[in-house]
Amino acid sequence: MKKIMMIAAMMVAAVSANAQAYVGGGIGFQTTSQGDNTNTVIKIMPEIGYNLSENWAVGIALGYGHSKNTVSTNGVDVSVKTDVFSINPYARYTFVKFEKVNLFVDGGVGYTHTKAGDAKNNQFTIGLMPGVAVNLNEKLSFVAHVGFLGYKYDKDDYEGAKAANTFGLDLDGTNLSFGLYYNF
Repeated sequence: MKKIMMIAAMMVAAVSANAQAYVGGGIGFQTTSQGDNTNTVIKIMPEIGYNLSENWAVGIALGYGHSKNTVSTNGVDVSVKTDVFSINPYARYTFVKFEKVNLFVDGGVGYTHTKAGDAKNNQFTIGLMPGVAVNLNEKLSFVAHVGFLGYKYDKDDYEGAKAANTFGLDLDGTNLSFGLYYNF
């Protein structure tokens, strides 16, 4: 057992010494008000990755989101709370490197579970997401993803629900995300 622990400690030290890992992600907060109706959304999306070589990296992004939508009708408030959990492992290929800017594409799979009141939904994805990393300095990078090319399977979780199968390219503003990475 001691040998296994020593080997594990040496592996962790070697990874740290080579400065191959990165951590980061994004956070979001939004509130919308229209008359007596309000909607508040909070998102937390941590990410961790490891650079395998100059051009290849692997990582995983986890996500949690919570929203509360309150609708007021005739003085009666009705609130619906929604929770979202996602997990997205990926492989990243950096195909262009400039002095401060890198262009990359993430290829991965993903799972998202949404629960709004008693309603539940499951979504599976496989595809490519292009992105850009702006290296602010040796340790910090600003990262943006835009769009998605791939396949999505979306199904509500109740008896008799029909699945939606989508394949295509989506480059609109709803598939835009930003994050900050710390490189070890």
